[in-house]
Amino acid sequence: MNKILGTNLYSRSIMMNLMEPFAKRVPILILFFLCSIGTNSQSIGTPCNKENVSDWYKSKVWLGGLQLKPHKSIDQEELARQYCENSTWWDQAFEFLNSHNLEDLETGRYIIDEGNVMVYVSEGPTKDIDEIEWETHQNFNDLQYVVKGKAGMGVASLNNAEYSSTVAYNPKRDVENYNVENGKFYVAKPGRFFIFSPRDIHRPAFRKKGHDTIKKILIKVRVP
Repeated sequence: MNKILGTNLYSRSIMMNLMEPFAKRVPILILFFLCSIGTNSQSIGTPCNKENVSDWYKSKVWLGGLQLKPHKSIDQEELARQYCENSTWWDQAFEFLNSHNLEDLETGRYIIDEGNVMVYVSEGPTKDIDEIEWETHQNFNDLQYVVKGKAGMGVASLNNAEYSSTVAYNPKRDVENYNVENGKFYVAKPGRFFIFSPRDIHRPAFRKKGHDTIKKILIKVRVP
């Protein structure tokens, strides 16, 4: 009996010696795994590193559950830069769109954060393209969403557009007007929104054939 017990104890001792290096490694492996998950989450959840911007944008975590789609013309790097500096204003804008029945929303001005995030809801006739000037803003981004109908949207990047200023910047109106030679034109319709940053010359919401009236939401989001 004693011999058998001794043999068992000897075998157990060998087993413990064999397991000891592995046992020491387990906490390290677990820690490494958790850190990897944390790093991955952070890279998707934050746009503050330029290398992560594409993953962050595609993840759509920044929309806060909003089901509307961002238009392909949006300047992802500029949106990421601003979101990193102050996400609150953007979160407030997307939350407004997500928490209201936009088709039934009454026209008028809605204050989310006075001086920082304001919403303008309009419904009525659209203007011909010649009546809409190219423009930029220095202090605010324009988030434009056509709720009903369709409208044309023009956009050109300040970085590579062929343009000239036609009306100098007016600080009271926060607007400068341009003549643009190589702008791109898109159709704005329900389900997809546009964002025009100060780096975008834009020509917003002009008449598309067959759609003489639209309902549109404009959200002015301050540039951090």
